[in-house]
Amino acid sequence: MPTIAIIGALEKEVAQIKEELNGARVVQEAGLTVVSGELDGLSVVATTAGMGTVNAAAATQHLISKYAPQAVVFSGIAGGLNPKLHINDVVIGKCLRYLDTDTALIAESAPGLEEFVSTPALVDVAAAVLAEHGFVDTSADENSAEKDPKQFLCGTIATGDRFVTGDAMRNAAIEATHADCVEMEGAAIAHIAAKNGVDCLVLRAISDNCDEAYDAFCEREFDLDEYARTASGITLDIVRRIAAAQ
Repeated sequence: MPTIAIIGALEKEVAQIKEELNGARVVQEAGLTVVSGELDGLSVVATTAGMGTVNAAAATQHLISKYAPQAVVFSGIAGGLNPKLHINDVVIGKCLRYLDTDTALIAESAPGLEEFVSTPALVDVAAAVLAEHGFVDTSADENSAEKDPKQFLCGTIATGDRFVTGDAMRNAAIEATHADCVEMEGAAIAHIAAKNGVDCLVLRAISDNCDEAYDAFCEREFDLDEYARTASGITLDIVRRIAAAQ
C-alpha cells in the first residue's frame, strides 16, 4: 500500500489529520510522536515536527527513512508578504527559498540546489482541490483580490529560522526572496525530500501579515486553529485525490 507522509510544525496543524485516519496507531520515535493509519486506501504517517528548519529536516528524514513514503506533504500557517493575499488565503509552494541562509554554500552538497520546489504534479493536485473548495487562483485573475473572499496562489514561500514581525523584517524578507509568504520550515522539507528523491508538496494558509509580535500572535488561539484547519482540511482532500489516482 503506498504511503504518504504528512508533517506540520505545530500540533494544531496536524490534529485534524490524525482525527481522520482509520486504525490510527501512535508511536514515539526520534523525538517525535508519529501517528499512522489509513485514509481511502493509502497508508498515512503524520507527525508534528516542531518549529524551525532543523526540526523540519529531522522529521522529514526520519519519516522518509522509516516509512519510505511516495510523497511528503507539509501543511500549516504562514505570514503573508504578497499584498494580494488576505488572512486564510492559501499559498502553494511552487518555489521555496531560504531566507537567512548562505544558499551557495548549501548547494555545494547534494542535491546541489539553492532553491527548492514542490513536485509539479502535486502542485496541480493541490490547485484542483483548492478550486473545489471555492478558492480562486489569484495569479490567474488580476482582480480576484477585490472580489473573492477565498484565494490561492502557486507562488514562492520563504523559510527562515526567525519569526518575521514588523516592517523592517517583513521588507527584508521580501527583498531577499521575493516571496508571497514567510514561515520557518517549508524549504527544509523540500530540501530533504529532494535530497532523497521523494516527491513533496508544501502549502500554507495565511494567518497574519507579519505585523504582530509572536506573543500577541499566539494569543489569537481560535483564529490560528481556524487557519490551521483550512490547511489541514485541504491536505486531507489532496491525499484523497492521490488515493483515487492510484
